[in-house]
Amino acid sequence: MSRHLKYRFVKGFIGKRNVIFVLFLMLLASCGTSSSIVQNDSKNQQKWVGSWSTAPQLVEPRNVPPAPGLTGNTLRQIIRPSLGGKSIRLKFSNAFSDLPVEMISVEIAIVTEQPLVKTSTVKTLKFNGSPEVTMPAGEAVFSDALAFEFEASDRLAITIKFGKTAEKITGHPGSRTTSYLVEGNENIKENAFENAITTDHWYIINTLDVMAGKEASAVAILGNSITDGRGSGINKQNRWPDILAERLIQHSRTKNIGVLNMGIGGNAVLRGGLGPTGLNRFDRDILNQSSIKYLIILEGVNDLGATPDSTAAFKVANKLIEAYKTMIKKAHAQNIKVYGGTITPIQKSFYYKDFREQARQKVNNWIRNSGAFDAVIDFAKVLESPEEPNVIAKNLQSGDYLHPNEKGYEVMGEAVDLSLFKK
Repeated sequence: MSRHLKYRFVKGFIGKRNVIFVLFLMLLASCGTSSSIVQNDSKNQQKWVGSWSTAPQLVEPRNVPPAPGLTGNTLRQIIRPSLGGKSIRLKFSNAFSDLPVEMISVEIAIVTEQPLVKTSTVKTLKFNGSPEVTMPAGEAVFSDALAFEFEASDRLAITIKFGKTAEKITGHPGSRTTSYLVEGNENIKENAFENAITTDHWYIINTLDVMAGKEASAVAILGNSITDGRGSGINKQNRWPDILAERLIQHSRTKNIGVLNMGIGGNAVLRGGLGPTGLNRFDRDILNQSSIKYLIILEGVNDLGATPDSTAAFKVANKLIEAYKTMIKKAHAQNIKVYGGTITPIQKSFYYKDFREQARQKVNNWIRNSGAFDAVIDFAKVLESPEEPNVIAKNLQSGDYLHPNEKGYEVMGEAVDLSLFKK
């Protein structure tokens, strides 16, 4: 038997007593290994709340880990949470891989000067009591609960020592954050990361939850590259959801709201694009997150940008509206407030055609005036040039007149009315 922890999935009929026993074991596993950490305890009024997350996808060949790869090696990845805490759990995803992935050990620590960590903060995660875990193909796994104290302003390093991994890797290419790969998975010294092989992508890591009080909640953001932050700075954490998170922390009534950026560059709502479509990933990336109370939807420009003619463009516009209705209905069924973001300007960009612009206007008119959303965030308006309607202002675009620049993302983050999160 392998020294790596295996998870067994039993198919077929099992008796009622076995079902109860399996459910009991699953409940024990979900509560972690520390008796001092309480999960969703009504007496202590504690629950898991999303603090950081990224949308998993099948990593394209051009974005796979650099040589020598992950197998048998050590990868350090940096994240910035939106909520601090004293107890955490981490989720790792192998959702798009066709083979198991072995993690021999996983450590978390507070970053001092990237990529180095404050060694006194290093903690080892466990999985059903073991430091090792094997994720089956197509699955994800949560760690046990872990006592680990940090602030929302801290950057955290997740260091994974890998055993065997899959050629098809699950990750998030648009991290805008540097990761550090070191050869070998034994006796790795801290200074080894100063000379590591670097790559600006995330692999395997998926979600960080914190244990928080009943007043805490999270906002999830469904989007494409404009939410994922194309045009923002590497290691600056200045995408528009980052700006929003910083603003929420600064106010007493919103400081307990986490922000989960579920944008995927090149993503579409209906079909095509990169990663699973917005509709296909909606349950996993949005509804299955911990303690989601709010949702912002800012997607659709890639759907419109792929249309070849006016007939197709208006069909897609109508289908986008129906897709929004579907997502709103599903979110409302879980008591999640849904805020619609208007699709940002495309004139002067590589997407611009007059029929696509008309279709964008049709969708935006519906977003603004239908009353289907609980509120509207008019991103299109705040980015628009005062001199040129329906064009992103020159000082707010990154060069392609489709993606904002760092100033543009700041404007977007500042445009979100914080009173939306006090309801």
